[in-house]
Amino acid sequence: MSTFTARPEVFTESLARVIEMRGITRSFGSLVANDSVDFELRPGEIHALLGENGAGKTTLLRMLSGYLQPDSGTISIDGKPVGILDPATALGLGIGMVHQHSVLVPELTVAENIVLGRQPGWFSRYSRKETAQRVAAVCEEYGVQLDPNARLDNLSADRVQQVEIVRLLHRRIGTVILDEPTAILGRAYVDRLFETLSELRERGHSVAIITHKLREVMAIADRVTVMRAGKVTASLSRDEFDEERLTHALVGSPLPAVKRAFKTSFGPVVLGVRQLEVAGDRGEKSVDRLDLAVREGEILGIAGVEGNGQRELVEALSGVRPLESGTVEIAGKARTRLTPAGLDRSGVAVISEDRLRWDVIGDLSLAENLMLTRVAEGDPSVTRMGFLRRREMLRLAKEQLTAYDVRPGDPGMRAGNLSGGNQQKLVLARETDRVPRVVIAAHPSRGLDIAATGFVHKKLLALRDAGAAVLLVSADLDELLAVSDRVGVIYRGRIAYECDTDGADTVLIGRAMIGALE
Repeated sequence: MSTFTARPEVFTESLARVIEMRGITRSFGSLVANDSVDFELRPGEIHALLGENGAGKTTLLRMLSGYLQPDSGTISIDGKPVGILDPATALGLGIGMVHQHSVLVPELTVAENIVLGRQPGWFSRYSRKETAQRVAAVCEEYGVQLDPNARLDNLSADRVQQVEIVRLLHRRIGTVILDEPTAILGRAYVDRLFETLSELRERGHSVAIITHKLREVMAIADRVTVMRAGKVTASLSRDEFDEERLTHALVGSPLPAVKRAFKTSFGPVVLGVRQLEVAGDRGEKSVDRLDLAVREGEILGIAGVEGNGQRELVEALSGVRPLESGTVEIAGKARTRLTPAGLDRSGVAVISEDRLRWDVIGDLSLAENLMLTRVAEGDPSVTRMGFLRRREMLRLAKEQLTAYDVRPGDPGMRAGNLSGGNQQKLVLARETDRVPRVVIAAHPSRGLDIAATGFVHKKLLALRDAGAAVLLVSADLDELLAVSDRVGVIYRGRIAYECDTDGADTVLIGRAMIGALE
């Protein structure tokens, strides 16, 4: 059932207008992010901007939404040139952006977040009750199922995204820009988002969606513009594109699928979890007497609908969330308490779900981020007598940036200036450059383009073949089936079903994910 109920009598005139970007160029130092790019957005259409990480997609649409300004080129609305100097100007022109990482305030309610920045002035009275009523009216107008009084940090990821969209609709925004909106969503939530976008299209809004996934373009887009290395390589309408043509425009030639042989024998258990219990953010039992085992040279994939304990499990195994009870065994040694430092010393590599919170320090350079673990360990190759060997750090960083195809590969660049996908490759480079005994990887290909996703999968398989035990948590069942040796389904904090991926029954996996096997 659609998240948005069509109510054409409420929305009788289109708020969207024809937007044209012509000859847009934008550079960051020596890096040309956009090179004379043309892009057009029309009312009543969903226009996908497709490209690999670092292709310039987000840069282009951040200029349309006022967060950046072009070095050259023009932006026009209904044929009239406009200058979009900041986000407030863009909002005034009816253009709003939903960012890949939420800019809302978790501690505030839905209603408070939606009206944030639009509260009454100094001499006006602010009423939480009246605010909630106004927001409820907007939600009712658009047929959105949201509780205005719910705190944002109590909502699932897809509901938070709905709040972001309603926040724009509350301002009567006609042009909605979404930056990688499916990166944090499971398949069921992606379907619900696409229903929402289809309803907006029917109401006359124009929607620009940044993505790197061909499947999403095929499912939702009316038009697609493909970018590679800052330039447009194709701009096609619905009747002109298919997956083969888009793949060629995206990467230059079709990519072969990652091939692997199914394994039938493994080493001893390297990561064992026994009767593990972990509390959630509100004290609820998120992981409930969970058992699992990952053997040497094996990838165990964890599938499940978001909110069934995946995040809490990964955080507990990463040492950033306490264990309530149970044990975790690493290479034969049982533990009831884990710390990041202790795990690192034990040869455990972690790729967390939230790279900006746990994995990347945006204000440090790429080289400094890559060398964090080595410095903490007192590795003599990068530190001596308490001093950093910066020349050696730069040399090692350059090698890793090249090997992992991080773009741009400038070791002195701030990590916060990388695209999300390149930040993910930076984390992968640091955590897996030296073969670990255990790899805990949460959504490692989230936000990555086709080529980078293939690279990640090959790296995970190479780590497995080198003897690592890999625990892979992903919302993408196709990914799990592509690289895992076994799949376990987590439901309400427990492993509800396990199977080998060779000949796996996806119907049974799907039923386990929704609790239908209980």
